[in-house]
Amino acid sequence: MKDGIIYKNFIGSVHFSAEDKVFHGKIEGIGDLIMFEGQSVSELIKAFHEAVNDYIELCKEAGKEPERPFKGSFNVRISSDLHRKAVKKATIMGVSLNQLVQKALEEKVAV
Repeated sequence: MKDGIIYKNFIGSVHFSAEDKVFHGKIEGIGDLIMFEGQSVSELIKAFHEAVNDYIELCKEAGKEPERPFKGSFNVRISSDLHRKAVKKATIMGVSLNQLVQKALEEKVAV
């Protein structure tokens, strides 16, 4: 992954501030703002792990489920022409538009 780290299925962004001479980031894909920083890569990773663990613990104490970065649904904006073509293709294949898009993504991101 470019400019990111993963821990317990949470993704953290990674940035470097030359002015402050510090690595910093935040947990991506959740509504809450959870940030972390470190003066080295090791410190940044440790701070990220601590931030995730603290977030999970705070949610537990508050009696709420931690927001997971991936819920399995998202909106995609495309041109009306591409939308029309996708619906036509899905209909010909006998699948829903969601199934067509899922299959296309699976094929595109296969490792």
